[in-house]
Amino acid sequence: MDFDFTEEQRDFRSALRTLVDNDIIPVANEWERSGRYPTEIVEKLKTMGLFGITTPEQYGGMAVDKVTFTLVYEELARGWMGIAGILGSHNLSCWMIDRHGTTEQKDRWLPRLATGEARTGIGLTEPGAGTDLQGISTTARRDGDVYVVNGTKTWITNARHADVLPVLVKTDPAASPRHRGMSLLLIDTKTPGFEVQRDLGKLGYKGTESCEILMTDVRVPVTDLLGGAEGLGMKQALSGLEIGRLNIAGRSVGIAQASYDAALKYAREREAFGKPIADFQAIQLKLADIATQLQAARLMTYWAAAKADTGARVDMEAGMAKYFASETAITASLEAMRVHGGYGYSTEFDVERYYRDAPLMSIGEGTNDIMRTIIAKSLVSGSGIIA
Repeated sequence: MDFDFTEEQRDFRSALRTLVDNDIIPVANEWERSGRYPTEIVEKLKTMGLFGITTPEQYGGMAVDKVTFTLVYEELARGWMGIAGILGSHNLSCWMIDRHGTTEQKDRWLPRLATGEARTGIGLTEPGAGTDLQGISTTARRDGDVYVVNGTKTWITNARHADVLPVLVKTDPAASPRHRGMSLLLIDTKTPGFEVQRDLGKLGYKGTESCEILMTDVRVPVTDLLGGAEGLGMKQALSGLEIGRLNIAGRSVGIAQASYDAALKYAREREAFGKPIADFQAIQLKLADIATQLQAARLMTYWAAAKADTGARVDMEAGMAKYFASETAITASLEAMRVHGGYGYSTEFDVERYYRDAPLMSIGEGTNDIMRTIIAKSLVSGSGIIA
């Protein structure tokens, strides 16, 4: 067993850490409080090629391995989780277009998406359909050589900056089972009737927008049906969730690492009763708990990513990593706040931001209760073997 990164992965991590330490951490709190969009950081992400990490080289991307993919999100989330969010939805969409798109769809979009010249996200969730994607109500009615789309999507990351958005629709609302009537359309966001209505207020996950989208008689060419065949949308969307969960697990490890770093630094510097609070056993126990859970989460996350690199299905492994790492992020951020005492509740310290960002990781790409059912089904069916 090799528990270390390759030399290439270590070099990549070093470049990411330089970006995070020099360009993200110093501005994260101020820009989050002011609601300032991180335009300059996005430009640096483009320069590093990070908008193309799931796009093949033939289209101008890097198509990195899954371990490196996960590493990107860990390092960025260590600095500011919202920055990782900007890349997360974009690269998931690129992966889906490459995996399921027609040759024409790939040629048209992937070269521009890989450089960040064009941006994307993914439109799945609706006000009345989150976990139950089969319950969506957005419809796409065939009218000659176009689909006429009507419906609403919500919690859409990158909505205001996306040039194209894969949107899950019902091309056959009467289909049974329901998933056979679902398709993904690549909708050009400049199409008349496509409207980004409002930004949703959030506890955390600032830096990137999360919006509601209204589609009123949006006319989408039939050639923009992902893959060129109806009824595959649910399968296409779910296929991306495995790598999406590696993304969330990586982000969770990043938040937990940042929480640990902040707690350890503060414990060494803060004095009480004439000595650093790191000398008190109560604080030492907290640091030990955070560090142990962090390392366990990291090992589980990269175990899942390494298995994904073999080409195997990783429903159970990615589910375990996402579940455990996100719970670790929540615990680590809370304990880091406690180490800081009253200052942990102050917006002048980073730990309150970690505490607000962490809970989303237990919800995104499927709630942790859903992860537990996925894990259990894999175990019961025999496809997930733990030995």
